[in-house]
Amino acid sequence: MIVGADDYVLHDEGSLFLAALRNAGKAYNTERTYAGRTALYLSYCTFHRLQWAQVTVWQLARFLRWLVEEPLPSRSRAGGGPERFRDTNTANAIVGTVCEFLTFGSRMGWVDHELTDQLTEPRYLRYLPPNFNPGENNEHRTVRSRQLKFASVDSGIEWLTVDQIARLVEATRHARDRFLVLLLWCTGMRIGEALGLRREDMHLLPDAQAFGCQEKGPHVHVRRRLNSNGAWAKSRRPRAIPVTSDLVGCYTDYLYERAAVLEAEFTEQVLVNLFRAPLGRAMTYSNAKDLFDRLAHRADLIARPHMVRHGAATEWIRQGHDRAVVKDLLGHESDSSMGVYVHTSDEERRAAVERADARRRELAR
Repeated sequence: MIVGADDYVLHDEGSLFLAALRNAGKAYNTERTYAGRTALYLSYCTFHRLQWAQVTVWQLARFLRWLVEEPLPSRSRAGGGPERFRDTNTANAIVGTVCEFLTFGSRMGWVDHELTDQLTEPRYLRYLPPNFNPGENNEHRTVRSRQLKFASVDSGIEWLTVDQIARLVEATRHARDRFLVLLLWCTGMRIGEALGLRREDMHLLPDAQAFGCQEKGPHVHVRRRLNSNGAWAKSRRPRAIPVTSDLVGCYTDYLYERAAVLEAEFTEQVLVNLFRAPLGRAMTYSNAKDLFDRLAHRADLIARPHMVRHGAATEWIRQGHDRAVVKDLLGHESDSSMGVYVHTSDEERRAAVERADARRRELAR
C-alpha cells in the first residue's frame, strides 16, 4: 500500500492488513476499496502529524468530521466546477474500515487494546434480524456496536426497470456491449461473476452431457477462482444459471465480432477488450464501469452494472417467482439478503391506497 501526504512511501502494516483480507478470501473489489480507505486514513495522519497506531477516540472523531467537511477533488482535469463533498454514509464506511484496520493492528500488537475497546460499546438487540439466533438464554442479544459514526438515513437500493434496460441495450453500438448488458439482465449475476466467465463456462447447447454436465438446456456456470483480470465471484458456492435463446443469439453475434480481433484468440475470459488497448485482454472492472458510463450517457440514465442485477431480481419477484428460486439464481446464502430486491412501483402504491379507500367507502354505505 502506497500512502503519504507529499512523499509517497510503502506502508508495511497497511500492506499486511490487505494481505490478511486476501488470505481471508475477501473479494478483489473489497480489497481495493479497503486499500483506498486505509490509505486515506494513513495520509490524513501523516498530514496532521499523528501516529496512526496511537490516535485517540477524539482524534478519530475529528477524522470522521473531516471526511464530510473536506471538499473532494474536482472531476475535471482543469479543475473548477461545483464543490463536492462525501456524504455521511460514505464517511461511516471509511471509518468502519479504519476501525477494522486498528482492530487488526491490535491483534498484531501495533495498537493498544484500550483504543480498540473504546471503538465499540455493548448494545442490546430489542428487534432481531431475520434468522438471528439469540441463544437459549438470550446471551447473543447483546452485541458490540461501533460508536464512531454519523446517524444516517438509508438511501435505498438503486435499480433499473425493464424499460430502462431496453434503453440501455438500444444505446449499445457493439455486439459485445449488448451481450454484457443482456447477460447481467438475463442471469442477475454480479459484474465480477460476468467478467470472470471463461469460455468453458458457456454451455449453450440444449444438452451439455458431452461436457460432463448434467444441467439441461442452455446455461452458464459461475465459479469462484483466480482470474487474470482480478474478477471475483462473491459467492463461494458454484452455480449454474439458465439463459434464454435470445442471449445465446447475442453471444453468437459477439463471438463473430470477437473473432475479428486476433489478440483475443487465446484469452480464456469470455469478455475481452475489442476496441481499446490492450486488445484481446480480459475486461476489468474499470473497463466495465467506463462502458456503463458511456451507455448511461447515451441513454440519459444513471446506470451501473449492479443496478441491472437489482432490476432483474425485482422483475423476477414481481412476476411471482418463488423467492427461494430467485435466491438461488442470485447466489445468495441467506433469506435476509432478499429484502433489498423488493421495489414497488408508483402504480402499485397508488393501487394499494385506492383499494383500501374503496373498501372504506364500501363499508360506510
